[in-house]
Amino acid sequence: MQQVNRRTLMTAAGFAGLATVLPTGTAAAARGRCGDHAWCDPGRSPDERAAMVLRELTLDEKISLLGGDDLAGAAGSGHTGTGHGVERLGIPPVYYGDGPVGSRQGSGTSMPSGVSLAASFDPELAKTYGATVANEVRCKGNDVVFGPTVDVLRVPTSGRAFEGFGEDPYLSSRIVVGWAAGAHSEGVMVCVKHFAAYTQEGVLGVVGSRMLYNAVVDERTLREIYLPPFEAAVREAGVGAVMGSYNRVGGQYACEHQWLLNDLLKHEWGFTGYTIADYAAMHSTGNSLANGMDFEPWPALVYSPTAIRTALATGQAATSDVDEHARRILRTMFSHGIFDRPEYPNDDSQIDKSAHLDTAGHVAEQGMTLLRNDGLLPLDPAALRGKTIAVIGEAAEKFVQGGGSSSTTPYHFISPLQGIRQRGAEAGITVVHEPGTTPGAAAEAARNADIAVVVVSDMMSEFFDKPNLDLDSGIAQFPPPALGNPLANQDAIIEAALDANANTVVVLETGGPVATPWRYRTRALLEAWYPGANAGTAIARVLFGDVDPGGRLPLTFPDSDDDVPTAGDIARYPGAGLDVHFTEGVFVGYRHYDAQEIEPAFPFGHGLSYTSFDYSELRVSGAAVSVVVTNTGNRTGHAVPQLYLGLPSPREDVPQPPRQLKGFAKLTLDPGRSASVEFTLTDSALSYWDELTGGWTVAAGEYRVHVGESSRDIRGDGTFTVAAERRVR
Repeated sequence: MQQVNRRTLMTAAGFAGLATVLPTGTAAAARGRCGDHAWCDPGRSPDERAAMVLRELTLDEKISLLGGDDLAGAAGSGHTGTGHGVERLGIPPVYYGDGPVGSRQGSGTSMPSGVSLAASFDPELAKTYGATVANEVRCKGNDVVFGPTVDVLRVPTSGRAFEGFGEDPYLSSRIVVGWAAGAHSEGVMVCVKHFAAYTQEGVLGVVGSRMLYNAVVDERTLREIYLPPFEAAVREAGVGAVMGSYNRVGGQYACEHQWLLNDLLKHEWGFTGYTIADYAAMHSTGNSLANGMDFEPWPALVYSPTAIRTALATGQAATSDVDEHARRILRTMFSHGIFDRPEYPNDDSQIDKSAHLDTAGHVAEQGMTLLRNDGLLPLDPAALRGKTIAVIGEAAEKFVQGGGSSSTTPYHFISPLQGIRQRGAEAGITVVHEPGTTPGAAAEAARNADIAVVVVSDMMSEFFDKPNLDLDSGIAQFPPPALGNPLANQDAIIEAALDANANTVVVLETGGPVATPWRYRTRALLEAWYPGANAGTAIARVLFGDVDPGGRLPLTFPDSDDDVPTAGDIARYPGAGLDVHFTEGVFVGYRHYDAQEIEPAFPFGHGLSYTSFDYSELRVSGAAVSVVVTNTGNRTGHAVPQLYLGLPSPREDVPQPPRQLKGFAKLTLDPGRSASVEFTLTDSALSYWDELTGGWTVAAGEYRVHVGESSRDIRGDGTFTVAAERRVR
């Protein structure tokens, strides 16, 4: 009889606040930076303490709290930025550090990219990831981490696709809640970014530029697609800060947007932290003060003392606005313990670099997504003893990462070539390397080997979108091939290796989806994303079957550029004039491909294991869904059962996607073992945003339940009916 483990999950769960554990008692306060002022008593509430200190501040001191100073960071400290303190009142400075995939100050452990973490489909792993990043940010002396990035992917070629958690708002929400919980466990405050509707960098950073474009987007699309990760970060994870984005939304800059910052974030969602502008994202002192922007980091020109004094004198803003911004900053500092503990030292020796390197490798393994496998993987070390593996491609010895504010300098880097060589040496396998800068050289190396492993990469960065999905596109085009671009002609190199040796594995190190015109010729295709500092160890362990590839696609791989949701309409992307029209509405990512019945190269949620799984006993009882997953193969492996829901359309003007992700689980099952997975669909999972009534509504009608291994690989279906429409919030 099979042993069945039971696992219960709440999907689209109700919101719960994150408790902040702080030191208590006067002795704890004495160890902090506050001193012996009355507000230094941690037994008082953060609101009371903030009100007390606010009464003692002069207007100039309040103004000073609203602007940052990055000169210390530029001088080589461990900080990206600094918020001013007021020494006479025991208000400490606040230190900020990048970033989303590891500390950017000096060297650090370069973690796999955000999209790699999302591919793990594992919120518990996200806790470990967040704790690792936060630990190193803290050991650089910082109180706040600028991260994670939770922008839902709209444009597959977006330059920051690698930073976020993919194209689905539910998956992104579950990952950010875990990430933030891990960071908070290290005593570091989280600043999620970028709020809101920040979906592109622009063509060459100019046409459709993030600094200029106006997101013309309806409220339903905002509420259902782009805002849920931020709402989860605020209401469930209790993050202390939210970073505003560069772009405009509905004609107003996001960093001075009354509805986004005040009406929605602070009042409707009950956000008690403070808002931070992205660097140089602010435009108007008066509008920013009046409409909810609390803090401007370097260069603090819009919130300079002179600019704020002028805005007050001319009636553009009121002193009560300054009071409110200062109060929010102070209250958040109290609630996150910044007053009540000593300043974190900038001391790298506190970092367990070896353990963090292991963590980076584990995260990479869990995110690696096996897209194709015709029995070539896992490689059998015993069968390959005395034989040769050719590792082809310059990317095999490069540290591949995304550019911009999430770029890092690793303490230690193990390249794919080093990892495969080490694993091969252990098994008596000869490993040779061919940079593969020409198809001819790649073909010769593949022909002379028993196994060829071609490692290729793209290049993504903040500031630039890629012009298309080609491997060689984007800023990787500079310099052009004639000037020695190492990332040129990668498709031709893959084709040459495939022509020369049928036993060729292709390993992608990409920040998002890429075109794979040769995919049907490959016997094995592994997406490793930007795998971080321990790339080589992780890739080798997956290739040789030491670990099952744990990843599933958090985004769709389109068959061509013509298929993507924004294709064929310049108004959608990069924009008509300064306006970017989100006319696809909620049909983003797999929602678009499913609704239009477009066959992608690889669908959302797809990812193969080295074993096989059976899905049985699907039961749908109202909003309670259960399924039994059984490992029917002969190896331990990872299963990711995914629950999709098809909502009824209440009216013609409220079209619904065929399927929306509403639940998932990450299972590790030994051969022959089973697990019963239970999902509970709450009202949040069943509801849509009704623009007529201005609220979340559960429609009457039949709800279609689909459980499977991807958005296209459905293993079981069911239905339930809601008799009457109801408003839920």
